[in-house]
Amino acid sequence: MPNVVLLFPGQGSQAPGMGKDLSQRFSAAREVFEAADVAIDAPLSALCFDGPADELTRTHNAQPALLTHGAAVWAVVRDAIGEMVVGAAGHSLGEFTAYHAADALPFPEAVRLVRRRGQLMFEAGQARPGAMAAVLGTPTTSIEEICLEATETAGVVVPANYNSPGQTVISGEVAGVEHAMELVKLAGAKAKRLNVSGAFHSPLMESAVAGLVEALDLAHFADARFPIYANVNAQPIKDAALARRLLKEQLTAPVQWTRTIESLALLHPGALFVELGPGSVLKGLVKKIVPDATVLSCGTGADVDALLAVVNA
Repeated sequence: MPNVVLLFPGQGSQAPGMGKDLSQRFSAAREVFEAADVAIDAPLSALCFDGPADELTRTHNAQPALLTHGAAVWAVVRDAIGEMVVGAAGHSLGEFTAYHAADALPFPEAVRLVRRRGQLMFEAGQARPGAMAAVLGTPTTSIEEICLEATETAGVVVPANYNSPGQTVISGEVAGVEHAMELVKLAGAKAKRLNVSGAFHSPLMESAVAGLVEALDLAHFADARFPIYANVNAQPIKDAALARRLLKEQLTAPVQWTRTIESLALLHPGALFVELGPGSVLKGLVKKIVPDATVLSCGTGADVDALLAVVNA
């Protein structure tokens, strides 16, 4: 029986069609999608299954959609792999899905919470327009130094996601991000603007914090059944009060994804990493961070079959 680490993707992994075959084939998945529609009083499942893509990509839709798909896959495979799970992590929004999987957050509350988070982040992006960009490769000057220099001369910009060696996302004011992108190119790396509605994981999200704290306080958090490795500090968290605090800090702090995966791989050598949700973004990042790790993406019926074949072998 392998040790299993659950991973849950964040915004950007959503795509029309997500969860459709899963809910057609498994009643457990179908029930999760139906529960999501009821929880937020909106046809979220139809948006997941059929799009349109631009509507699904809106922050207040993408976040509950991704949480719902992750929860649906988990509902399908839980009985088969639940006893093997030694820890979990989620990328940004995915951290909320991880707490739900660890029985720390009831599903209807989790969906409403991330729907609210998405609205707050969108509103913060409207109030203080910002940008994000992916830095690809390793610049000769550190990302931190580039961000400091760009902040001093053009506008606030900070590292937002340490995704893998050779992939960092920066976030901040438009002028700051654009200047940082120029500095990145001068330092021998590539920079690419991302299609987002705000400067996530940066000080520009500060106006969303109070609303998120309110929503987190209303949600019934319990201690997690297995440790969730927090984005903010890559540490294993089970305590409900600490989980709340770190999910609040996560809004304006960088996602320490590289450190998180390194910690999990070090603590659980040979573990099977399973990405629950649409696509395989996290699988790609894990392979860059820990090249010899075993990683499966699980978002469709065929993926479920493949996962069960591995754990039952």
